[in-house]
Amino acid sequence: MKKMLLSGLLLTMSATVTAETVFVTLEKDNALAIVDPVGGKLLKTVPVGQRPRGIAISPDNKVLYVATSDENTIKIIDSETLKELGRLPSGDDPETFALNPAGDKLYVSNEDDSMVTVIDIAKKQAIKQIKVGVEPEGITVSPDNRWLVSASETTNMVHWIDTKNHEISENTLVDPRPRAATFTADSQQLWVTSEMAGTLMVLDVNTKQIIKTIKFEATGVTSDKIQPVGIAIDKERRRGYVALGPANRVAVVNAQTFEVEKMLLVGSRVWNLAFSPDQKRLYTTNGVSNDLSIIDLENMAVTKSVGVGTYPWGVAVKP
Repeated sequence: MKKMLLSGLLLTMSATVTAETVFVTLEKDNALAIVDPVGGKLLKTVPVGQRPRGIAISPDNKVLYVATSDENTIKIIDSETLKELGRLPSGDDPETFALNPAGDKLYVSNEDDSMVTVIDIAKKQAIKQIKVGVEPEGITVSPDNRWLVSASETTNMVHWIDTKNHEISENTLVDPRPRAATFTADSQQLWVTSEMAGTLMVLDVNTKQIIKTIKFEATGVTSDKIQPVGIAIDKERRRGYVALGPANRVAVVNAQTFEVEKMLLVGSRVWNLAFSPDQKRLYTTNGVSNDLSIIDLENMAVTKSVGVGTYPWGVAVKP
């Protein structure tokens, strides 16, 4: 009996230790929601600043970076205590940003100024501003740290920026209003969503050219509601997942054949996506239904919806 009780206790402790935490920015609550995804519940919300949107976690999982757009800064938050540790000079109205793999530089899209701001995190200084196309939003760094890519919504281009000199090396014309960009884990492909065309474009990194364009369709949903935004691609490049905005669906894309395998119904106006550390679950922020959807990727099913607060936007996961 004692052995059974001890075994049960150890299992409980193990589950507690290994369970991750999900952080969600709440644009209209000026807050950060903290969610236990395994228990499927909101733990608490904490004030974080005016109009928080973009969020990322450092490679060592100790620090959160949160773009508070109306304060024109990116805040550094302790991921354990949730206390503010400092601020980074992001330029005007930061919304989206990307961390490099080493976690020592941060790249910010400045839509109003058609700029990308390069920040040295240790120095808390902006070390360069890169002129890009009109209304840059989507931004990402390749896992091999070779390329920084900025997508300009009005210019309809992705800009390939060399991370060594922070200069634009090449530009690729894409479908109208590109919203998000993500590299595959092997740094060989770049996936870009087009909000207006309702498409996903797959680009070959070596040639900088589009090798496949996927047009999304969903039964019972008019084409004007299909507005692709956030992207998540698994490490093995088996599948990619695309948030379709007001279509209220996540498209499951075979990352080898580029066929759309399934549409998963989630909350209203799905914005952004993040994997659990083991990539067995996917979390989506749903801006209009004010919740987080939890998707079981082994069964390809939405298992839970967790109310988090008003206008959830960005999402980050801590192991």
